[in-house]
Amino acid sequence: MKHNKVGSVMTTEVVRATYGTPFKEVARLLGEHRISGLPVVDEDDKVVGVVSETDLMAHQAETPDPYEPKKRFRVAGLTRSAKRRAAKATARTAGRLMTEPPVTVHAEDTIVEAARTMAQHRVERLPVLDEEDRLVGIVTRRDVLQVFLRSDADIHDEVVEEVLVRALWQGPRSIDVSVVQGVVTLAGQMERKSEKEIALSMTRQIDGVVAVVDQLTYRRDDSHIQPEEQTYHGVTEDWVRHL
Repeated sequence: MKHNKVGSVMTTEVVRATYGTPFKEVARLLGEHRISGLPVVDEDDKVVGVVSETDLMAHQAETPDPYEPKKRFRVAGLTRSAKRRAAKATARTAGRLMTEPPVTVHAEDTIVEAARTMAQHRVERLPVLDEEDRLVGIVTRRDVLQVFLRSDADIHDEVVEEVLVRALWQGPRSIDVSVVQGVVTLAGQMERKSEKEIALSMTRQIDGVVAVVDQLTYRRDDSHIQPEEQTYHGVTEDWVRHL
């Protein structure tokens, strides 16, 4: 199966900052381009951190009010997160404001992998790196959601061609495949239980599939067969008989 890659949906014109980019310039870039964050790169175009609106807000929140009495505290007694907040309060450049290490993806990663990374780290955008870990693009949640814009007809054709025909050597009409709003229903009878499990698993991994409804049955339960036996008596069984 051909999964859509991050490189196919990313934006290649990336708004970026360097370690020494001033605070006000970072704020201007975010506002002018209407984005929530931007990568910070070094002289080799490698991402060293990310500056977000949250980082700028943290700076403002931690900046002391001139009309309030000064707070007395010892830096040594602060927690790690408190020290980071204190550093952001006096930060004047992107390098001091940024959050590190950056959360990134590679252009060859699948869109599904990018979605998982976004969900795990609770971020809305990810810098995209090439094979040498240099910045080549940005992928956002909106970009990732494009995978679910695939038509039901496209998903149907991929299930038939990639799962049934190529992977399982089934006839294109051996199993009934229907797709409605990204929900795939597989119905019919397969020869072996292992083939049913493969069909369901591969279908779930197809880009754009929201869910899979299992209405498959099987003639033989081959779950007890050892891997070596399963290879001989699996999808190649008919071919072997003709030798």
